[in-house]
Amino acid sequence: MSWWTPERFAARRGFLEQRAVILARVRAFFTRQDFLEVETPALQVSPGLEPHIAVFATELVEPFAPTGRPLYLHTSPEFAMKKLLAAGLPRIFQIARAYRNGERSPLHHPEFTLLEWYRAGADYRTLMDECEALVREVLAGWRCTRHGRWCDPQAPWRRLTVAEAFAERTGIDLLATLTDDSPDPDPAPLAAAAGLPLQPLDRWEDVFFRIMLDRIEPFLGNDRPVILYDYPSPLAALSRTNPADPRLAERFEVYICGVELANACSELTDAARQRERFAQDLTLRQRLYGTQLPVDEDFLEALSHMPPAAGIALGLDRLVMLAVGAARIEDVLWAPVSG
Repeated sequence: MSWWTPERFAARRGFLEQRAVILARVRAFFTRQDFLEVETPALQVSPGLEPHIAVFATELVEPFAPTGRPLYLHTSPEFAMKKLLAAGLPRIFQIARAYRNGERSPLHHPEFTLLEWYRAGADYRTLMDECEALVREVLAGWRCTRHGRWCDPQAPWRRLTVAEAFAERTGIDLLATLTDDSPDPDPAPLAAAAGLPLQPLDRWEDVFFRIMLDRIEPFLGNDRPVILYDYPSPLAALSRTNPADPRLAERFEVYICGVELANACSELTDAARQRERFAQDLTLRQRLYGTQLPVDEDFLEALSHMPPAAGIALGLDRLVMLAVGAARIEDVLWAPVSG
């Protein structure tokens, strides 16, 4: 039976009406905070270079051009929004469609909605406060639920470092497995501390996520939301390294009912360092999946002109799911991508 039949749509209509209320509250929050809402193209030279994300490729055909030009649907509007920061905009937000291939589960959909916002002159701690204020306001009157768990977004949020979470849940001294800010540390000490067998191609990151997904993430954000911060530098992505401890990146994630809701950081503005990280990601993508993606050189040029800033991406579909108690992401989408 198709998603648009009256019977099937009726089962989702209440969720979708509540979705509209939540999006209206999001826009009202940022308007009061003097943010400018922006819109950037989904078609980009580079879709984002996270090595484990599969992308959608297409071709741009210009009038009278002899050949087409390869483009990609973005996995996040991040690159384009940072260019707007470089252009001089101080506070911006966007409710954007994003695209990731090969992703479909109760929490994943190939086309989904991200809320992203950026503040010039801010760091990740500023965004911790702002994200908490936003979710409290937007979800006023709702208590989040998922699979029998509940979380009150109005309760005091807990702030927990990644190292503290590992110590609490597993007894592992995570930082002891990192000797410096190497992008690819030896995975053996972490695997040994966790009692996990080490596979021949395992990287430190692989072992980290096995522990994180099985022993830590399911317990985050029950009763009250959790901000998990100070990620190890091998997981820095586009974030700035902590100047006081190069083993750490100024990055945090928000969890509610065991679900990752948002990902934020103090932005890396060193174009040379970012180029190095892109090269490492592309090498890993080639080794694991045999694919390559282009680097957005215009983004690296903009990065060298970008002011110090902090940015965050929040999954709006997941926020709605948690608020209304929906079991699947498709329950809160007006029209799902056809399977």
